Amino acid sequence: MTTSSKAIKINSGYVALTLTSILWGTTWVASKIAVTQLPGLQLAYIRQFIAGTLFLSFFTFIKKQPLPSKKDFQFMLVMAILMFVMANGFSSWGLKYIPTGLASLIGALSPLSVVVIERIFYKQKNVSVLTYVGLCIGILGVGFVFYHNMFATIDGNLILGLFLSILAMLAWSLGTVFLARHAIGINPYYAMGWQMMLGAFMLFFLAPLLQKTIPFTEITGKSWMAILYLIGIGSIISFIAFIYSLKKLPPAISSLYAYINPIVAMLVAAFLLKEKLNTSIAIGTIVTLIGVYIVNHSIKRDREKIITEAEI
Repeated sequence: MTTSSKAIKINSGYVALTLTSILWGTTWVASKIAVTQLPGLQLAYIRQFIAGTLFLSFFTFIKKQPLPSKKDFQFMLVMAILMFVMANGFSSWGLKYIPTGLASLIGALSPLSVVVIERIFYKQKNVSVLTYVGLCIGILGVGFVFYHNMFATIDGNLILGLFLSILAMLAWSLGTVFLARHAIGINPYYAMGWQMMLGAFMLFFLAPLLQKTIPFTEITGKSWMAILYLIGIGSIISFIAFIYSLKKLPPAISSLYAYINPIVAMLVAAFLLKEKLNTSIAIGTIVTLIGVYIVNHSIKRDREKIITEAEI
């Protein structure tokens, strides 16, 4: 491969990374727009049903994929509950009650909770001091973000929004740990389509029990536009760009989207939704993302050390 062709591949990888970082950040704002009129759980099952139908149709009729095995279905059911019912559904519900930037920042804390989950439930012992330092910094940063507003405007809705967002983030972390420890025998994108569909059906029955849903005829054009944006941009284009960046760039670079998403969400929400953006929020965001970066860096360093020692 020539130097110029390598450069083109790397540059295209950066383009894909930029798209992922920006577009996934804007999906938080699209969700916020949708939940101003549409119940969060209802939004989640509509989005998941349409996106899941597209994925399953592609792999079933074009790729001719067979039905998953019973074992694979059991795996996908667990993942659907964690990733799509709780993580996506509850985060959409909680977004109704808290600022977009804060919701996206809580979502970015997932790597920190993964460390805690593995330490508590899986007795992970190779946790370094640097990892704990990152955890503390990340938590401190989140405190900076909502400290000034929390005590001035605290109410039941704010507490509910924070609870749901944190629960969604923890569910995503559990799903991440579960996925890393269990193999699946089918195409992962095909599996994701099944997970979306399973999650959509569960949320369809759960939503009326937890929220007052509205008839489809009463969903406004603005909400439908937000839903279509979430499906087309969030579930398809951004995901394709993310996978492409993983193939073309080193993992340390391709993972940078996680640190950019909350910043994009805050800036776009401030511009489109007139959400508050001040020095405290900016400092808290930077501190939080530094903490997340330290945790990720320390975990990667410790794993490389273990591999090296094993080879020796």
